[in-house]
Parts: sequence; structure tokens; C-alpha cells
Amino acid sequence: MDPALARRRFLAFMAAASTTSLASCARTASLTSSSNHDEDKSALPGQAAEVESSGSTTGQDITPETIAHAERLAGVSYTPAERALIAQTIGDQIGMIEQRVRNLDMPDTLYPAMIFNPILPGQSLRPVTTSGNPDDLPATNRPLPSDSVEIAHASIAELSHWIRSKQITSRELTALYLARLKKHDQDLKCVVTLMEASAMKQADRADRELGNGRYRGPLHGIPWGAKDLLDTAGTRTTWGASTSKNRTPRSTAAVIKRLEDAGAVLVAKLSLGALAYGDIWYGGRTNNPWNLDEGSSGSSAGSAAATASGLVGFSLGTETCGSIISPSLRCGTVGLRPTFGRVPRDGAMALCWSLDKIGPIVRHVDDAAPILAAINGASPGDPSSVTQPLHCDASANARGLRVGYNPAWFSDDETGRIEMKAVAALRAAGAELVEITLPDWPWDALFMILLSEASAAFESLTRSNRDDELAWQEPEAWPNTFRQSWFIPGPELVQVDRFRRQCMEHFASVFDSIDAIIAPSFAQGLIISMNCTGHPSLTVPVDLKESGSPHGVTMIGRLFDEGTLLRLGRSIETSCWRTRPRHPLSRKMA
Repeated sequence: MDPALARRRFLAFMAAASTTSLASCARTASLTSSSNHDEDKSALPGQAAEVESSGSTTGQDITPETIAHAERLAGVSYTPAERALIAQTIGDQIGMIEQRVRNLDMPDTLYPAMIFNPILPGQSLRPVTTSGNPDDLPATNRPLPSDSVEIAHASIAELSHWIRSKQITSRELTALYLARLKKHDQDLKCVVTLMEASAMKQADRADRELGNGRYRGPLHGIPWGAKDLLDTAGTRTTWGASTSKNRTPRSTAAVIKRLEDAGAVLVAKLSLGALAYGDIWYGGRTNNPWNLDEGSSGSSAGSAAATASGLVGFSLGTETCGSIISPSLRCGTVGLRPTFGRVPRDGAMALCWSLDKIGPIVRHVDDAAPILAAINGASPGDPSSVTQPLHCDASANARGLRVGYNPAWFSDDETGRIEMKAVAALRAAGAELVEITLPDWPWDALFMILLSEASAAFESLTRSNRDDELAWQEPEAWPNTFRQSWFIPGPELVQVDRFRRQCMEHFASVFDSIDAIIAPSFAQGLIISMNCTGHPSLTVPVDLKESGSPHGVTMIGRLFDEGTLLRLGRSIETSCWRTRPRHPLSRKMA
């Protein structure tokens, strides 16, 4: 596919960055149930919904003509005799599905038995960065500014220094961020739930502990925000959807517990596009703080918008296929998508069990390291999670690193010149730029994995008709996508999964000769293929477009080698983005 065409296509239908736009397809009677759906169960869209038996859904009304129509959906072709035989026997298969739907209750916390592992059999991990403590942030002696806006936009290294040196208390810093959240949410629409009371208790604990000589580390007393698909016991977690806006979990997500243990202060649950797609949620559209006329992109919409505009010290986002990358690109934040499995997802909404990842969204590259260190490691609640070492060296640069790129990826008239500044910055920092090419493979086919898993995760919304309640109802939105994805054939999904393995093998060989890849964030199938292979990525802002909104690039690294990505990102940030203070341009954001 022509790179420029591919870029425009991805930017068009991946602006929300979670799935692909597909043609409209009406639901069939076999996929719908009575509209009288139990309200308590509907608050948990991951649960299976009951289906009333119509007495005619076990195949008696399936004719050869029905099979002929279905062939078009599956991309196969049968003879009249074959169709007649299928029509005679298909009832048993339909009956199996109906029995499963009617008799099984599968909560959202139930993972599939097949668990994805990004490490190929016999493959050894070969991270390039093998030393460095992620909690060792760059030294700073900057005194506490008198301007609250400067404090709000400071790095974690600076905030941590001011708290530890008692130039500001966690209570004072928390109050500052809470005030900014209240002031600017009317423009950004990024806050789902303000955690004021509990945040002040956490801040007071942090100050008390520091006064008693206990320091938990660089996140001690730092206020932060969580994407509102991470459970908080006793406080609603809405998934951005009207169908679950009153959902109150009984337990807390593993990553939130770990950040609390690190001393961080949770001040807000931040918006996401409904069910982790886009920037439209039941409270409206989350806006880009640099340009309030456009959305912040998604689905980690509120996390990126709040972090960019200095409403939190940092945030957590999640990515299935671009949901950290896209809003970071739009809002000018640094977004780190960790290697699949590094960060546990128990207590997080499941969209796609074999692709979902949780990672930090920050204002400064070095800020990502201590956050990732705090949430790193296996948890019993996530069977895909693993414990792997994390090495990050804030003093290391890009010298000697081999970075793959393709000049054709950077051909866009407006954004290409910005992206090439990042390439030039790496070259100037001593990295070796190596031209690479990717196979002309049908990368879009990999979307069927995402679509199938997502449709299964939210089956009850489709079967109960409650998908009609979601705010976004366009052809590319979840309701239509969930419905039509039930027509993805099972054998085709297996074939695409085999293609996924082929991609894993291919990129394993690519990384034999390079340490990372730098590319436009939506170049030539990289967004879906590298999410499917599980490789980590780092999105870094580079400069402003003519519209005044930020733009950046994405780097992809070896498995479990996030430290190398941070080395590269630091070189770009220093040379391109941090050449002067960068705050959102809107006067309302001051």
C-alpha cells in the first residue's frame, strides 16, 4: 500500500485509535434477545445476557438460500448440494451457541483459556539497555516557582524534589491540581469523578510519613489521574459508557494499588471514549487543550488532555490499538505503551484480552520510568502478566543505537517535516539510522482479532439492544462494529491468529539487526501489527503544526526494552520539544 495513502487512511479511521471502520450491517434475529434486560446485569456489559428461546432458532428455518447469503459474509462458495446438506445439519451448531448463551454466566473478570505470550518459543530477550534504576530521576535544583501554572506543568523529578525538600507539601500540591481540575474541566470535559476527599487523605498520609522520615520514592505525594476503566473500590468506574455510568466495583485495580503503595495520590478518574474507543463519552467530547475546537482523540482522552494541561502530575492510559499513542500525539504528551504482559490488568475493563496494555502518559520522557517501575510485574488476577526486569538510565543517551526507519513513511507534506526533525535529532545524538522495509502484507486483517475479542467482551450489549444507548452511533462506532463482528468466521479468526504468529517471527528477525524503529505513529500497518506482537512503543511530541496543535513520532522497541525507548525519546525531547516551555496555547488553559 502506498505509504502516504496508508497514512491518510489510518489517520481518518484511527483518529479514535481503537478499531477499524467497517461497513454497516444489520443485526439478525438470532443475535437479539428480548429488550426486557435485567438492569442490574446490564450495569456490567461484560456479562453474558440471557436469550429468550423463540422456538425457531435451532435451524429449522435455515434454508439453502440462507446458506447462500451467509457465504458472502464468510467469503466462501458452495454448490447447491453442499448448501442443502449444511441446511440439514446446521441446527446442532446453532443449538450449541444458544445453550452457551442461555446457561453460562461469564463475568468480565473471566479471561480466555488461551493466553497470548509475545515471546516466541526458544526466543531469548535481548534488551539493549541492561542497567539503570528507573527510580533515579535527573537531578534538579530548581527552586519552587511562585507561579502555580509553572508548578502544575513541572516534571515528576521537580515535583518530587520540591516535596522531599519540603518546599511544598503533598496537600498543597494536591489542592493545586484539584483546583485546576475543577476550573478547566468545563472546557476539556476530561473528569468523570473527582476524588477530592480520598485524595486529601492520601496527601495527608504522604506528608505525615515524610515528616516521620519515611519516603516511598519519587512518586511520594504526587497527584495523578486514572483512566476511568480502572476499578476503584466503592467509587464508580464507568468505562465512559452510559450503560455502565452507575457501576461501582468492590475491588481496586492492581495498578492503582501499586501506585498508592508508591505514595502517589489519586485525584481524579479521567474520561475515555465509551468502552475505550474515541474521545466521546456519556459526558460529551473530551477536548484537546491546545485547540478546544477539536477532540483530544482517544481512547485515553482524559488522561492525555489532563496531563498536557497540567491538571495532574501524570496519568495512566490503556492501549489496545493506539489508545495511548493517538491522544498523546494529539495533545503533546509522552505516551509509553509497555510490552504486553509487563503491567497487570486485573481490575481493568477488558476490551481485548490478548492486546490490552496499561501505561503512563506524562509530560516529560523521564517521568515515565518510575511510574512503569511502580506498576511493573505479574499479578495473580491477570494470567498474561509476567515479571521482567526494567532498566532505565536517565543519564544514557542515544549514541550507538541502531534505529530503523523508512524515508517513504515521512512523505506527508505537513507532518513529515515535523517527524523528520525527530530523525535528525537522533542522528545528531549519535544514533545510526538504518533504512528498513516491511513486507506488503495484509496488515488490516489483524483487526479481526481485536474485533472478535471486543465483540465477545461486550456480547450482552449487542444481545440486549442496550448498545443503542451509547452516545456514539456512527457506522464506525462500537454498536455497529460489535454487531457485524459476530459474522467473522471462526476458521478465519484462526487463520488471522496464524498470521499474527508470522508477524511475531518477522519482527523478531527485524530486531536482530536494529534496536528500535522510528516512524509516523500510523505508518504502514505498524499500529495494529506491533500491538499484536506485543512490542513496546513510546510516542514523543516534536513540534507544533500550523493549526497550533502538537505533533510527534512513535518509536517501537524490542520486547521488554522500554529503557532504550526512553533513551531515544530523551534525545528527541531535548532537541525538539523542550527547547522552550510548552504549555497548551489556549488562554483558558493558563
